[in-house]
Amino acid sequence: MPRLGVGCFAGRRRLSCRGISWAARAMVDPTPYPELNELLAELVASARVALGQAFVGAYLQGSFAVGGFDRHSDVDFVIVVADELSDGQVDALQTLHGRIYGLPPEWAQHLEGSYFPVATLRNWGRRREPLWYLDHGSHSLIRSDHCNTLVVRWVVREHGVILAGPNPATLLDPIPVDTLRQEIRATICTWGQQILDDPGRYANRFYQGYIVLNYCRMLHDLVQGCPGSKRAGARWVKASLDPAWSALIDRAWDGRPNPAAAVREPADAAAFSSTLRFVKAVIAESARYAPLPATE
Repeated sequence: MPRLGVGCFAGRRRLSCRGISWAARAMVDPTPYPELNELLAELVASARVALGQAFVGAYLQGSFAVGGFDRHSDVDFVIVVADELSDGQVDALQTLHGRIYGLPPEWAQHLEGSYFPVATLRNWGRRREPLWYLDHGSHSLIRSDHCNTLVVRWVVREHGVILAGPNPATLLDPIPVDTLRQEIRATICTWGQQILDDPGRYANRFYQGYIVLNYCRMLHDLVQGCPGSKRAGARWVKASLDPAWSALIDRAWDGRPNPAAAVREPADAAAFSSTLRFVKAVIAESARYAPLPATE
């Protein structure tokens, strides 16, 4: 699927979400979903007010940037700021996200993203430093390094959907493919070991499918040398690895809707056992494509 950009949807949409300000009309549609476009416009307009001169830009990353999104996708964003956020700015953003979470469209509960100081974003040697982060399904910010990765930087630079601000390529330097591959393999191995060491933590229906699709995506990204979508990763693994994994992958994809309910339901025992074996298989396969970083 081609990348969406600010010029892809020429028309404006009539506001339909009660509580979203008229100022939201200003943004050109960045996605095919009118309710989401209105919500994103409100997010950007409110962030500009909360941050003032510190606001630099706002971008979609994740599946809405690389493709493969649908109505069940997370809405991954990055907001770039001039410097580390002050206590007052954080308080204003906490209020902002609490209000947006309560807005009518279901998309409001599926935002996920981080506030990146521009110097941190440009210097990918500062990855893993904690940022102010909104977790999927949350209405408040926490400190987390979740988005502070090379993969997120690569997607923002190469495919980020501009909601406001300059071309993201002006904010980020190119990332060497070998360095990107090392990070992807390190994530495959370190997260995989955590899953295998403490499987009970992940033994619900949501995580069972989430793990399978993310391991498909990461292995595909590792082989290709660039980040892509879960959908592309699932197709590639089904075509490239043992066909015995196909049923597990299809089940994971079909189970994506309604994650809030799925996280409260136990995983199917047989499917979860297969998921753990799949993680081991991907870890072993990943060794063919990149060494682990020296610091790992």
